[in-house]
Amino acid sequence: LHLITGIRRNMRNQLMPLVDKRMLRGRFVIETVFDILKCQMGLEHSRHRSPMNAMVHILSCLVAYAYRPGKPSILRKGKKLEAYP
Repeated sequence: LHLITGIRRNMRNQLMPLVDKRMLRGRFVIETVFDILKCQMGLEHSRHRSPMNAMVHILSCLVAYAYRPGKPSILRKGKKLEAYP
């Protein structure tokens, strides 16, 4: 288990591998997407009667998110990379 966190004021300053640094940059976007899925799209942990119903619920939330305008995106090398063209 490898825990990746940002450096705080009370921590020693250490060099971070480039891969960890990139993952830390994308963490905010991932957490934002999960927050939108949970709060606005209705994705919540509930007890479904069958695994198929649970998967349909997750899939319906993802489809609703895909059609949502103004999704967050990651900037890389000055270009905006969209999740969907």
